[in-house]
Amino acid sequence: MRAILNYFSGLTAAVFCSVAIFSTGQTYAASMVALREVASGFVSPVVLCNFPSESGANLIVDQAGTISILGADGKLGEVPFLDVRSKLVKLNSGFDERGLLGLALHPKFKQNRKLYVVYSAPLRSGGPAEWDSTLQLSEFTVAKNNPRQVDLASERLLLGIDKPYANHNGGCLAFGPEGYLYMSVGDGGNTSGIGRGHAAIGNGQDMTTLLGKFVRIDVNSGNPYSIPSDNPLVKGSGRPEIFASGFRNPWRFSFDRGGKHQLFVGDVGQGAFEEVDIVVKGGNYGWNAREGFHPFNPKDATKVPQETPGVSGNLPVFKDPIFEYKNFGVHKKDPDSKGISITGGYIYRGKALRHLQGKYIFGDWSRLWIKPDGVLYAATAPSAVGSQWTIEALETKGSKNNSLGAYLVALGEDADGELYVMTNASNSLMGKTGKVWKIVSE
Repeated sequence: MRAILNYFSGLTAAVFCSVAIFSTGQTYAASMVALREVASGFVSPVVLCNFPSESGANLIVDQAGTISILGADGKLGEVPFLDVRSKLVKLNSGFDERGLLGLALHPKFKQNRKLYVVYSAPLRSGGPAEWDSTLQLSEFTVAKNNPRQVDLASERLLLGIDKPYANHNGGCLAFGPEGYLYMSVGDGGNTSGIGRGHAAIGNGQDMTTLLGKFVRIDVNSGNPYSIPSDNPLVKGSGRPEIFASGFRNPWRFSFDRGGKHQLFVGDVGQGAFEEVDIVVKGGNYGWNAREGFHPFNPKDATKVPQETPGVSGNLPVFKDPIFEYKNFGVHKKDPDSKGISITGGYIYRGKALRHLQGKYIFGDWSRLWIKPDGVLYAATAPSAVGSQWTIEALETKGSKNNSLGAYLVALGEDADGELYVMTNASNSLMGKTGKVWKIVSE
């Protein structure tokens, strides 16, 4: 999940108003919405998506290892749709970024009953000594005789990515508009993009590894998959599965269901800046030579250098984020600091909240490590090409200082384009405090 272990100690409280103030000197009034609870009893819900087998139903993924059906009647299925707890690496009862992390239903799910999940498995046999686990992408099929139950024995391993550390997994999945499967992969963990299992140039810049990348594959051909012919490295010079590079911990991405169907991702920063990127084919987003718009020096992460350190003597052309914000971990006294770990979201295309049409709805896990203080934001595209998006606080009815009063784990989208917020009350994988809320008008 997110990477905040390296800077959580020593965080202090900050005061946030119901408006957001930015480096441009302009102040933007907050939009008001309400949250309606639709499900509870999870450890840490990380995905919500439409379940096309039943009208009005959704699937909810719990990081602890299960997928549940939330019916149109608002009731959770008594038996999990899928339960992979027996397949997971042993999770910590305290903070842990591993678990069941991603879900995507095949575009022809109603015909072929296939779905794809990403989970943290024990390190594969023969994996590098002292490494932590294997991030596993698998295909499953729903049982023929029970549309509400996945056949656990149907698992087909597509891809296994060994990870040196437990953090920075990514693990989000989605099918793109062209029908290919996309997967976000963190840089391997630890801090600053260094340590065991990290290339000297950083895994995000090393094209021989899938760590720190967006992967794109064709699950409809090949064994176990094939490479799209227009992937940027298909002719050599790196792993052909790579679609884009230079990511640290891409925590939740989505395709815009309207407009140009662009791919948006929130990439969790080291501790100074959080960023949102529009991911394009062949794009390099800078980690670990950059954090947001800024140079990054992995040898001294506490200071922002004036120039970007070279990468093996050759500096790639990096893609800029569409926006960034300051992280409270480093900018403790800065009123422009908005949180400590970004949670990527969605371009709103629903009908219930017309004032949010076309805005990118996202949030931050919490403004404090020790306190459940998640917050929602809305970003608006600029009218001028090349300008940054602007951000406003998305105030929730009844909140104090815009706080959700919970850790914001993820957002989700249903068949109608309406959005959901997934939270829990603990920064650990314990208890059943996880809840799912629908964003509704006030």
